[in-house]
Amino acid sequence: MTYEHCELCPRRCGANRCGANRCGANRCGANRCGANRCGANRIGINRSKTVGRCGQTNEIRVARAALHMWEEPCLSGSEGSGTVFFCGCTLGCVYCQNAAISRENCVAHGKIVTVERLAEIFLNLAAQGANNINLVTPTMFAPSIAAAIDRARAMGLTLPIVYNTSGYERLETLQMLAGKIDVYLPDFKYISPDLAARYSHAADYPNAAKAALAEMVRQCGEFAYDARGMMKRGVIVRHLLLPGQLAESKRTLDYLWQTYGNSIVYSLMSQYTPLPTLDASRYPELNRRVTTYEYHKLIDYAAALGITNGFVQDGRSAKESFIPAFNGEGV
Repeated sequence: MTYEHCELCPRRCGANRCGANRCGANRCGANRCGANRCGANRIGINRSKTVGRCGQTNEIRVARAALHMWEEPCLSGSEGSGTVFFCGCTLGCVYCQNAAISRENCVAHGKIVTVERLAEIFLNLAAQGANNINLVTPTMFAPSIAAAIDRARAMGLTLPIVYNTSGYERLETLQMLAGKIDVYLPDFKYISPDLAARYSHAADYPNAAKAALAEMVRQCGEFAYDARGMMKRGVIVRHLLLPGQLAESKRTLDYLWQTYGNSIVYSLMSQYTPLPTLDASRYPELNRRVTTYEYHKLIDYAAALGITNGFVQDGRSAKESFIPAFNGEGV
């Protein structure tokens, strides 16, 4: 799978994401630059022909690479998870908690790195004592990330690789990553196509997430931990409770439990925070935090199903301060 006619995610937008990369150096002559008039098009101004639906070209753009303490305990531990936050997003949720780096203007927060530099970043995080290399929203750059993982492994990287994703994935992209990813950390946001369409502009999200999760479980098999309780292999499924959507969350857990039981790890999240980027006039129901009552009802429901393999959050998670500074640290 390539960037020239990008179909890395279920959007399958078909964009030639190579076009924005300095035509001469990137050999976009295959795209007949003369006809594309890259110079007259002023790539930096008119990006619509050179970026995918994700808002990115094929240049790897990273907003932060640092130890992160706010992941699940089996990932962060006391040393931290070596998180690498990539810019852009294939989904575009209206309530995005990382909107500063996921939307069109994210170029202000990210730095372009090469495959070689990305491999070095992985090794630098390992040298800092990270428990793993945690790739946050990586799908737009999957081919380059795969190459960086191979390069870092050849240079001595032994840490588990975590693929931290919205769950909106194509099977072909995941299959390309087989053998390179040790822990999958997908969201499973909705079971309802209508809700997925309203909040993420992706009515196909539930079906895509179901197929993706099945492939992730196939690749990783049964979860495993080291002697310190850090996950070495497995699948952790995150579900974020949204305001007023307790019934939707219950239906989502029903599907996950009926399909996987306790063979996956569940992470039930209460950290939703309405940010200034939310269009509160259009989505007024999202302009509040989740109540303690709502969240406790979800936890009780999970326990009644029989879920014992999972994590819950406390009230401190619903704070904007839990969103890191995307200041280019470590890049």
